[in-house]
Amino acid sequence: MKFNIPLPFDQIEPVDEFTTMEAVRAVGAAVEKAGFNAGLVTDHPCPTGRWLDAGGHYAQGPFVMLALLAAHTTRLRLQTGILVLPYRNPFTVARDVATLDKFSNGRVTVSVGAGYLKGEYRAMGVDFEQRNELMDEYMRALRGSLTGEEFTFEGTGYTAFGNRIQPGPVQSPVPLYVGGNARRAVRRAVELGDGWNPFFTSGGIDTRTTRTASMTGADDLRDGIAYMREYCEKIGRAIFPDVVLGSIFAPGEERSLQKTFDYIGAYDELGVTAVGAHIPGRTRAEWCENVQRFGEEVIAKCK
Repeated sequence: MKFNIPLPFDQIEPVDEFTTMEAVRAVGAAVEKAGFNAGLVTDHPCPTGRWLDAGGHYAQGPFVMLALLAAHTTRLRLQTGILVLPYRNPFTVARDVATLDKFSNGRVTVSVGAGYLKGEYRAMGVDFEQRNELMDEYMRALRGSLTGEEFTFEGTGYTAFGNRIQPGPVQSPVPLYVGGNARRAVRRAVELGDGWNPFFTSGGIDTRTTRTASMTGADDLRDGIAYMREYCEKIGRAIFPDVVLGSIFAPGEERSLQKTFDYIGAYDELGVTAVGAHIPGRTRAEWCENVQRFGEEVIAKCK
């Protein structure tokens, strides 16, 4: 089992605890030393105040933060978790991915999703109702443009005819995961992705801050994996996608060390290849100490 960690750079209070270069250095060193597989950053370029006030969260520029992190780590994978793909022209994304992968020596993982914030879609100038169709199209465009070779692609309102993005990425291909719990997200992962990136929700989903299919525990996850296996068989996909679970625990769930190991064992039996560990900490020092403790108490004992 590999362990991923959502990074704390979106915490803007207390001031300067997680929003400085010193924070990037400290966080990168702590996460890498603890043995985590990947550091994750999320994506909300222009959320509404209403959503933020209802419990939403800020997000820094994902490729900027991953580039800063790359400069202060050597082996940690650099993962979007998740990137709202329809917000951006796919070739702009491909350029950022290829650059980061090249300069980090092949450490990028891209997890993408369709998103759910109507107000943010409106601010970005993208049709919310077309988000799923754009997701499928943009994933295909990403695949075609991340080869380092000349490519042609006809998209919605844009055309690449004999274009090149060079230097291309080190990895071939760059791992491309699909975030989300809905059956459509599962099918998309099978058809277009290298992995599925589901995440647990609370029992009663707060529709003010998220709009996604419910996944409250291992039983729901088992059902999703079973559906993915069925769909692989249906379309003839021989290589089963990775299953990268967003978190060990559901939001608000009581945590303990024994429960952590019990859950990890259960997920491993289901075929989960990596799981996220949300580490608390109001200050940088507290967060880094908790990261170190998790590395010693959990990661070291799961190798």
